[in-house]
Amino acid sequence: MVKFYSTDYSYDYPFSAVTLAYFLRYPNPYSRHVASTDTISRSFNPETQRLTTVRLHLKRSRLPPAVVKLLPKSAVGTTNPDGSTQSFILERSVVDVKEGWMETESRNLDWNNVLSVIERQTYRRPPASGDKESTDVTVSVRLKSRIGEQIRKRRQRWGEQASAASVTGGEAEEGAAKQGWFSTWSTGAIRSAIEAISLQRTEKSQPKAQLGMSVVLARLRNGGLEAVLAGMEQDREVKL
Repeated sequence: MVKFYSTDYSYDYPFSAVTLAYFLRYPNPYSRHVASTDTISRSFNPETQRLTTVRLHLKRSRLPPAVVKLLPKSAVGTTNPDGSTQSFILERSVVDVKEGWMETESRNLDWNNVLSVIERQTYRRPPASGDKESTDVTVSVRLKSRIGEQIRKRRQRWGEQASAASVTGGEAEEGAAKQGWFSTWSTGAIRSAIEAISLQRTEKSQPKAQLGMSVVLARLRNGGLEAVLAGMEQDREVKL
């Protein structure tokens, strides 16, 4: 089962300002969980007039408590003292200034054994309509849990250990106990629950992402690049 989220909205700013704000959006008052952003590669194709950028974001986040309860400790892994975890997000974007569009794709590089999240965004300059400049945005998020695959592998491994001739009685009992814990859960039910909880979280976080971009755009309008950089420095100093 796969969960999807999608939304459409517009910024009352020209396409050039919105695309610039996109690359300057971290950090902002609504995304102080972003610890760092690094550019991996950037290239410009003179024939297509398109700019392609690949970046890596390091984000601090917390797994929803309801999800943590569904997972064995081995799947949760190591967390920080405050209960947060760190994860890397790979982002790829393509900007076509001539045609007036930008397409982005972001995906998590960690926690794929629990949940895969792929977010795609399209920014487009609408046809000229009077004197008002704006940019249309379409966002889609795909959420898919792979926890069932991990559980099936563990069940198979522990089953093989329990039936192996070399396994001692104590090890067999331990394997059987672990397998019994997983057998009380339906992998489909766990997967569906994780996806549903994550979808609710996405529905809450997307409006914040839009507000964060609006803050950066306002800084650009009121004080230019200098105001944006000053705002970024202030947001870095504020603790989570």
